[in-house]
Amino acid sequence: MSDNFEAEAHDLLRRLTGDNHSEFRPQQLEAVRSLVEDRGRVFLVQRTGWGKSAVYFIATRMLRDRGAGPTLLVSPLLALMRNQIAAAERMGVHAVSINHANRDDWNDIESRLDAGEVDVLLISPERLANEAFQRDVLPEVGSKAGLLVVDEVHCISDWGHDFRPDYQRIGRVLDRLPRGVPVVGCTATANDRVVDDVAGQLGDRLQVIRGPLHREGLGLHVLDLPAPAERMAWLATAIPRLGGSGIVYTLTVADSRRVADWLRSRGLNAAAYHAQLDTAEKEELERRLLGNEVDVVVATVALGMGFDKPDLSFVIHYQAPASPIAYYQQVGRAGRRLDESWGVLLRGREDGDIQDFFIQNAFPPPDLAGEVVAFLEESGEGFLLRELEVRFNVRRNRLSHLLRTLDVEGAVEKVGSRWRRTLQPWSYDLERAEAVTELRRAEQEQMRGYASFEGCRMQHLRGLLDDRVDQSCGVCDRCTEPSLTFDLDRSLVAAAVEALRSGFLPVEPRKKWPDSTNIPPDHRLEEGRVLSRWGDGGWGDEVRRCKQEDGQFGDDLLDASIELIAGRWRPDPAPMWVAHVPSTSSGEPVADFAHRLADRLGLPCKDVLERVRPGVPQKTMHNSTSQFGNVDGAFAVRGPVPGGPVLLVDDVVDSRWTLTIVGAALREAGSGPVYPFVLADSSGRST
Repeated sequence: MSDNFEAEAHDLLRRLTGDNHSEFRPQQLEAVRSLVEDRGRVFLVQRTGWGKSAVYFIATRMLRDRGAGPTLLVSPLLALMRNQIAAAERMGVHAVSINHANRDDWNDIESRLDAGEVDVLLISPERLANEAFQRDVLPEVGSKAGLLVVDEVHCISDWGHDFRPDYQRIGRVLDRLPRGVPVVGCTATANDRVVDDVAGQLGDRLQVIRGPLHREGLGLHVLDLPAPAERMAWLATAIPRLGGSGIVYTLTVADSRRVADWLRSRGLNAAAYHAQLDTAEKEELERRLLGNEVDVVVATVALGMGFDKPDLSFVIHYQAPASPIAYYQQVGRAGRRLDESWGVLLRGREDGDIQDFFIQNAFPPPDLAGEVVAFLEESGEGFLLRELEVRFNVRRNRLSHLLRTLDVEGAVEKVGSRWRRTLQPWSYDLERAEAVTELRRAEQEQMRGYASFEGCRMQHLRGLLDDRVDQSCGVCDRCTEPSLTFDLDRSLVAAAVEALRSGFLPVEPRKKWPDSTNIPPDHRLEEGRVLSRWGDGGWGDEVRRCKQEDGQFGDDLLDASIELIAGRWRPDPAPMWVAHVPSTSSGEPVADFAHRLADRLGLPCKDVLERVRPGVPQKTMHNSTSQFGNVDGAFAVRGPVPGGPVLLVDDVVDSRWTLTIVGAALREAGSGPVYPFVLADSSGRST
């Protein structure tokens, strides 16, 4: 029986890979046997590229051939599983997905499930929160499932680097499974703490199959290059030397775009990949990278778990990730089937600030959570998301995260499109939030320690992930000569600085007021320009320094503004005069700058705007309606207003409501078209 089992499994492996000589890697067959013969629960902790999907697809086929029901596969990576699903089709495993984009197909998929025509149903963890899915699909699938697969299972754990509230709902799926249904959880990276936490959630008699993390030939390097321009110059020099194709990871969407633009300007075939791309754009970039049609993809973590390219030559981090687990998972994508590959960590001065933002926003503030629950309880009614957003002055994405978390914890529920309080007792778990935050700070410190560690980098990194070994890797910059450290061409650094300073952002005119009524066309702003993005390593750094330290905007910013307005922008019809937004702070650096700017442009500057109501800084307002309310009625037009087009100057723009309201007031007072010009955009500083 055992020999027959092994022969059957080998045949399926070879059909899956399309290679008649394929053999199981160590522990793969053991995992399949545990699921199929023992109907057990297995936790696979194996490095990326080990073949975790092969285990659960082969187990699915064998279980189905023995009369079991379909596999339910929960994964955040449905879009990145196309290659695995196509391979599974070669051995007769038919997979379908229920997701937000194919709602019209749900009835047909349910019918196919009932008819036994589906072997694998793929869903995202967020699908478990959908009312219709919970009501119509999950009870039926859960009661008939032959195997439950939880991909990227570390997301269940608070202690994992990528915790997601909706993963907590998997406990309800486990409760619905018939006795004896096998379960497999998979992840590429988990330390002892995460393993213990996940094991406790997956249930008793769990078999943990954990492999080593070492990657042969992956040379880890660390370089301290604080200035963005230095890192950009290094990338432009090093990537052609490394050869092949690879990934550069950034912490923000804005940086992925900036770095990709720069590399293209230096002759490299580079593209930016991030969460703001639509699915088709992501799929096309993945295809091009897999086919070696690009030199480098500059990506956020949106190109993270699940992407498999065995011949990836290098993974470079433009900024340091927040934890050793996150770093290993990303850098471990390099060189799975190459004799030599590179993993390079470039450390920048902004790393800590970006990581601090993510840590501070990982948990909703206790006061906010308590206030939302208390309000819903006292009102006894249901509220739309936008109604709660306005009441609590909180950004929509943060409020959505809070409500999902409270939903998982049973404190609130979504009925239709409205949120309401449940009858279940609830209190904020402050101890948990503080413990996880403390861990994130410790992980931040571990990354600093990794960079400064004097010994073998791979050995140290594996130790941080509780995969302790005494053997050095022999290929990192501590074990060999640091071959990727070289003197930067200062002219290339200067070119990178100019590239950071040469871009600009549009100020798109708002077309509606917060109540959704239209802003009359003759009261709207024209499209404007922003010189920089706050803290961008170019002019944005200079704006920040002048604003926070000097109290006056210098002549360099004035020269750059003239070059943009009179050179690259040239609004038409051309402004005939200049106005400025009155400052909320002491002194008038904006007024001073506007007058100097007008003088250089040969235009009059008119002090026609006055602040008539004090307000708090817009950065303390966290959604559009609150930002509007903070400045509505705060400004008035004093004195005669020229009738021609006007350049409206401010230092920083975030929500655009100040410019919108002031622009409408100027138009009402008789001005011509209003062109906003701003020194820095501070919206979405974290991204």
